Amino acid sequence: MEKIHTNNAPQAIGPYSQAIKVGNFIYTSGQIALLPNGEFLDSDIKSQTKQVCENLKAVLNEAGVEISNVVKTTIFLANMDDFVTVNEIYEKSFGAHKPSRSTVAVKTLPKNALVEIDAIAIIS
Repeated sequence: MEKIHTNNAPQAIGPYSQAIKVGNFIYTSGQIALLPNGEFLDSDIKSQTKQVCENLKAVLNEAGVEISNVVKTTIFLANMDDFVTVNEIYEKSFGAHKPSRSTVAVKTLPKNALVEIDAIAIIS
């Protein structure tokens, strides 16, 4: 097991790692709209989703994989009414690649974020 860490994504705000490598898999922690300097991007769902995807890409890149290596994501939404908007940004970030995915509505996210996404990627 290997911890993955990059300064190009926000540092963990709790007792966890940005990602963990186990065998041929990378498991990312959930990303919210924190900038790499730790400042929370308290804005609309579009901006938050874009930042979350950028954070995921930064962590995955540090692990030596691309977004196209992602096999599964989970999206947590504070408001399911944002589903369509998040899908649009998510699709732009992932392009033609379409990993399996779950999307769930939650009562509250850290920092009152609107969206959080985690990912599992394979090292090819």
